[in-house]
Amino acid sequence: MLIVLEFIVILGCLLLGTRYGGIGLGVISGIGLLILTFIFGLKPGSPPVGVILTIMAVISCASVLQSAKGLQVMMRFAEKLLRKKPNYITVLAPLTTWTLTVLCGTGHVVYTMFPIIYDIAIKKNIRPERPMAVASVASQIGICASPMSVAVVSLVSILAASHGVGKYISMIDILKVAIPASFVGVLMAGLWSLRRGKDLKDDSEFQEKLKDPETKKYIYGDSESTLLNEKLPKEAYIATFIFLLTTAVVVFFGAFENFRPHVMDHGNSVPLSMNLLIQILMLVAGALILMICKVVPRDIPNGAIFKAGMTAIISVFGVAWMADTFFESHFSLLKQFLESVVATKPWTYAIALFLVSKLVNSQAAAITSIAPMGLSLGVDPKIIIAFLPAAYGYFILPTYPSDLACIGFDRSGTTHIGKFIINHSFIVPGLIGVGTSCFLGYFLAQLAFP
Repeated sequence: MLIVLEFIVILGCLLLGTRYGGIGLGVISGIGLLILTFIFGLKPGSPPVGVILTIMAVISCASVLQSAKGLQVMMRFAEKLLRKKPNYITVLAPLTTWTLTVLCGTGHVVYTMFPIIYDIAIKKNIRPERPMAVASVASQIGICASPMSVAVVSLVSILAASHGVGKYISMIDILKVAIPASFVGVLMAGLWSLRRGKDLKDDSEFQEKLKDPETKKYIYGDSESTLLNEKLPKEAYIATFIFLLTTAVVVFFGAFENFRPHVMDHGNSVPLSMNLLIQILMLVAGALILMICKVVPRDIPNGAIFKAGMTAIISVFGVAWMADTFFESHFSLLKQFLESVVATKPWTYAIALFLVSKLVNSQAAAITSIAPMGLSLGVDPKIIIAFLPAAYGYFILPTYPSDLACIGFDRSGTTHIGKFIINHSFIVPGLIGVGTSCFLGYFLAQLAFP
């Protein structure tokens, strides 16, 4: 009964927070955290400090890039690409974020893409929710297909150590199932998103916002004209080059771990984590653009990217902290319940993995908790590989940092959390992406491991 009441508190705060949006969602979550701690006696969880710092670093670089008009350079090239078929961004965006995650091993690279995706969509009058929501989902689905991700590496180790069960299964064996399965899942989610929601011209709520000139300027940015005829200074191109080069360096270090700097951790020399590497490189790129491209520092906080990014950070801080407090306190009890279910019906392994991933908001943590349990209960290793994409279940409730950041970056308000909480912008793309990936993964695993 207490668990139900605590969960109602969380839903109530999310419901109230959505009425105020942005910063309101974050600060109202503090009320829920206070109730859970002072009234129900739960130990406060851990706010996602690493994720928040990564968002801040990316926002810093992107904000400086915007002030240098480098973002307009990329938007102009993107506009040329999308002139004939502008809806292509809805499919291109998720495939891009999925690819970056596969190469880098972390979905945090998506924060760099949100402002770009938004600008392409809104300037072509495409409903931003269509590409942005599925791009956020795709960035997390890519984790299960990345040789650099902690989730995949953890599964390789678990299978290899399971009394000989996984000796014949290598990382390549896992990836030859996970990569095509998740790619098709992302593609199907993107195709479904092509016609989701109302077109902006038919959306009465959106059109009502445009009646306020200030709101219209905020939604569309400083310029409503096409970028194709705008003459940009050479510094804008230099800023774009620095930004793209930095992104390429991030991808390189994500794909080739041995080239990362090695640091001492508990007496062992280990490669620098991708989170810290992204933070360092993004700050450096922002500094170079600031110094080389004649950026006026006082203009940086006035940009739309900076404002949306700071709003997203506050939302992430409050909501993720409140959710982690609840799920961490009851994880052991819920895990015991799931163990008994999997023991009788092995196919429910995917459901157990899916639910636990929501509880811990981490694919790696879900796999390290559920995969050994599944093996000990006799679940076939190829089933465990087939349902690897089910480790992404934390889109069910809109509390994950990338989803909250996506909402913050969408200045049009089309990417949103519904009044019933569960009816948010990520739920259907997530179900399509994960469901298709698991369905196809099952058949690919049967072929790969007869």
